[in-house]
Amino acid sequence: MFEPAPRSASPIARFGGQPIAIAAAALIIVVLGVSTITLWRSYSGSAAPETDRVVASRQLQARAAQASEQLVEKTKGLEATQQESIDQLQMVQDQLLTVRRLLAAQQADTKKLSEQVGTLTEAIEGLRQSFASAQASEPAAAPAPRNRSAKAKPRSNRSANRSRAKARS
Repeated sequence: MFEPAPRSASPIARFGGQPIAIAAAALIIVVLGVSTITLWRSYSGSAAPETDRVVASRQLQARAAQASEQLVEKTKGLEATQQESIDQLQMVQDQLLTVRRLLAAQQADTKKLSEQVGTLTEAIEGLRQSFASAQASEPAAAPAPRNRSAKAKPRSNRSANRSRAKARS
């Protein structure tokens, strides 16, 4: 005899015997879902989010590259300005050093001349004192008149200057 299989009350067990029907129903549901999404995107006018993301990322990359180039240009400009400032500072330092050297030489010359003026002042003061004492020791003695002979020729200025120079020596 033949015994019928016990029937279970669960709906899963009922579909378990018809796998082709289940697969066909699942395929229909998937196709309907995909077509609904496609229609919705085409009528809403928005592009695929993937392409929007790609476009946005490319724009960000372009902006980043442009900002990077601007930074490089500004950095080069700052470097050039800094180098010019350094060069100018070195020139000013060289000029300052030259001025200091000239000032030191001028101060040395001034000191030397000041010492010479002091020495000359002392010598003049000594001469004044000796002249004053010489005048005080000679009481108003009149100098003897010179006798010139009639035959003597007057001396030229040149010979007079020579004789004065010899007398001073």
